[in-house]
Amino acid sequence: MAEIVTPRPAATLILVRDSAAGMEVLLGEKTSKVNFAAGAFVFPGGALDDLDYGDNFNISGKLNDDQANQILGVSDGGLNYWIAAIRECFEEVGVLFAASSSGEMLSENEYSNFQSSNRKKLDRGEVTFHEILRDAELSLEVDRLHYLSRWVTHAGSPRRYDTRFFIARMPNGQIAQHDGGELVGHRWAKPEEALKLSSKGELNLMFPTQKTLEKLTEFREVEEALSYTLNAPPVTPMKPRLTTGIGGKKLLLPGDFAYAEAGKLDPKQLGTVSRDIQAGVAVQIDKRVKRLTAPNASIMTGPGTNTYILGDDANGYLVIDPGPEDTKHIDLIRDLTSNRVKWVLCTHTHIDHSPGAALINRSMGARIYGRLADDMDRQDSSFIPDEQLSGGSKTNFGDLKIDILHTPGHASNHLCFLFEEARMLFTGDHIMQGSTVVINPPDGDMSAYFSSLNNLYDYQFDWIAPGHGFLMDNPHEVVNRLLIHRQKRETKIVNALSTLKAGTIDELVVRAYDDVSETLHQLAKRSLLAHLIKLLKEGRVNMNNDVWVSVSN
Repeated sequence: MAEIVTPRPAATLILVRDSAAGMEVLLGEKTSKVNFAAGAFVFPGGALDDLDYGDNFNISGKLNDDQANQILGVSDGGLNYWIAAIRECFEEVGVLFAASSSGEMLSENEYSNFQSSNRKKLDRGEVTFHEILRDAELSLEVDRLHYLSRWVTHAGSPRRYDTRFFIARMPNGQIAQHDGGELVGHRWAKPEEALKLSSKGELNLMFPTQKTLEKLTEFREVEEALSYTLNAPPVTPMKPRLTTGIGGKKLLLPGDFAYAEAGKLDPKQLGTVSRDIQAGVAVQIDKRVKRLTAPNASIMTGPGTNTYILGDDANGYLVIDPGPEDTKHIDLIRDLTSNRVKWVLCTHTHIDHSPGAALINRSMGARIYGRLADDMDRQDSSFIPDEQLSGGSKTNFGDLKIDILHTPGHASNHLCFLFEEARMLFTGDHIMQGSTVVINPPDGDMSAYFSSLNNLYDYQFDWIAPGHGFLMDNPHEVVNRLLIHRQKRETKIVNALSTLKAGTIDELVVRAYDDVSETLHQLAKRSLLAHLIKLLKEGRVNMNNDVWVSVSN
């Protein structure tokens, strides 16, 4: 099997200008004769050159190498990316970010004379970029380039680049002119116009170019785009991952549901991982862990409830969350385990997670483990555990060692299971992918949910295996986002009460969940009530005759 190619450092410069129609961006058309991005419309850019380092150039402005390293998150050579972006821009489209000895950007005449006397010689290899700038006593205007993003070609590609994207305002008095070699054409276009042409098949865009243009549609003018780069959070590397699924091969980005799973299961990026969860199709997510999704997709369960099968034929199998009462699903579990399920663990007893336990117990004699809820209303009445589990314990199921975590909140009896061998936490409905967990009183408890989420920081694991959705990585970041989301929602509820002075659940949900579709407001009322009960316990609100009042009022 082919080795993964190491990405080559590269830099790209996005040139933008204001027009009467709005902000426009420069796109160059690649010749069909090149090996990379043939025929595509791209931003000027390319790989770093051995001569692209600071000692070769006079640098104007405040940016130095240490600051460049900090911005890019590298140990050294950060400034080289700015230099490469300026060089590639001049070579490909003739636009130069340089200042004269007076410290001013080149005038129109100075720029025209410099370009006409040097660009062809540079293209023919008669001189180097740093030589023509040195001879003309010009300094690079690196401060005019703003760092926007980072893209790393997916691991399965035969040519890979680790590219830093910069954005800059088109210099006054300069005209873009494609080189006629690597670029055979160029055009200015509004980002949304370029995307529309691409959708019609009239403009060939590479994936990073398309996604960058989508980002640029957020800005009406150049100043907005440049201001964004100064105030944006640290750049997250965009490392597309190739997947398969309905519609064929497709690249995913961080934040797409199957992204983390594609990285874990397909490190060489052959595009073998499905981005669609298919009921009844087993997925090997670790050496001794399979995921089998039940055919119960809905607005509440997403693509369906995940059943996890741990173990092997030699030692027997443990099943986590056998799912709803569905004989076909249980038959598939039997086939995948050679009829050797010895233990069943249930994260909680909602009817999409635990009813299958009784079926497995009857057909394979497996022992059932879990907890009974404090309030068994709307719970699985068929659930009868052979042993009730408590949090804080480590239990051996054959050679499978499982840490038991009691995580109430979504349900009073909710458990998570940590399988240290795979560094994987099975979270049931404590953490789900793609939707917010409903906290439904009286058995659901928002205070307990906050506490249970915070308790996860005490454990070390690499993967979250949720009850609904794909594998999730960076688990503590996931917990952070959940806590922040819940806190923001609570703040909206408090603010809604402050505005209304007093309100019923029906009145509060309209304001506190104004970002949620009205079709989901009935469901949102349950979590709203859970938040209000939490605030009541904390002495921040009162309730009289179904009317909620802020204590501060």
